[in-house]
Amino acid sequence: VARRLSLRKHPECHSMAGGKAIEHLAQTGNRQQHSFRLPMQQYRNCDFSFSGLQNLVNKAIIQKEKEEGIQEGSILSCVKDIAAAVQHTVALHIIQRTYRAMLFCIKNSILPSKNATLVVSGGVASNQYIRKGLQALADANDFAFLCPPPRLCTDNGVMIAWNGIERLHAGLGVLHSTDGIRYEPK
Repeated sequence: VARRLSLRKHPECHSMAGGKAIEHLAQTGNRQQHSFRLPMQQYRNCDFSFSGLQNLVNKAIIQKEKEEGIQEGSILSCVKDIAAAVQHTVALHIIQRTYRAMLFCIKNSILPSKNATLVVSGGVASNQYIRKGLQALADANDFAFLCPPPRLCTDNGVMIAWNGIERLHAGLGVLHSTDGIRYEPK
């Protein structure tokens, strides 16, 4: 979405990564100016998908470009509103699917009945709007909420290493020998 909105050309966002630019512009946008349907509502599972949302947003951008008489690559006057609406829809999708996963795990006794924890990491965890929504979800369902500092949430490789360090310190699930392990790179 950031690429399609040409946010690298936006004066406030020229040096930001796409997700950060969306979050920045969304802070002063009005998400109610655009309404995007939540993805995958017909599926009652825990899967995530954003391709349908991406198509809806692209159509909305094309429509706005026509209305404003500008070509693709120019900055729309409503770019902040689109950013806010997209961020909100993404957050709702993630929260809804995470809630389903939490219920599934509780129902099937996959998680302990007490002291369950929701851990959020990776790039999505650097978005404060999404993070706050997931924090509220965890709080409403008596889950602890763990999320690394945003500076550590930009690279999943860092998240994997961070998890490994925490597990090593706790002495949990750390193998001291790789004998007998078969690796299958993908």
